[in-house]
Amino acid sequence: MNKGDLVDAIAERSGATKKQADTILSAMTEAIIDSVSSGEKVTLVGFGSFEARDRKARDGRNPQTGKKLKIKATTVPAFSAGKDFKAKVKD
Repeated sequence: MNKGDLVDAIAERSGATKKQADTILSAMTEAIIDSVSSGEKVTLVGFGSFEARDRKARDGRNPQTGKKLKIKATTVPAFSAGKDFKAKVKD
C-alpha cells in the first residue's frame, strides 16, 4: 500500500473526500515527524509508538572492498508496534 492507496482507504472509511483525507494524513505525518525530531515520543494507543533512538558508534565494513570503517553515532527514528497491532498481524 502506498500513500495514494492509504488516502483512498481513509476517505472511504471516514466519508471524507480524497483531498480532505490527503490533507489529514499529511498533517498527521508532519506532526509525528516534528514531535519525534524534537525529542518527543508519540504514542497512539493500540497502534504503536514513534520515538528517536540513539545509535552508538560502531565498526563496519565496506561490502565492496571489505575495508574496515567507523560508523558514527547517530539518532534515528524508530517505531514500536502496539499490543493490538501485533495481535492483528499475528492472526
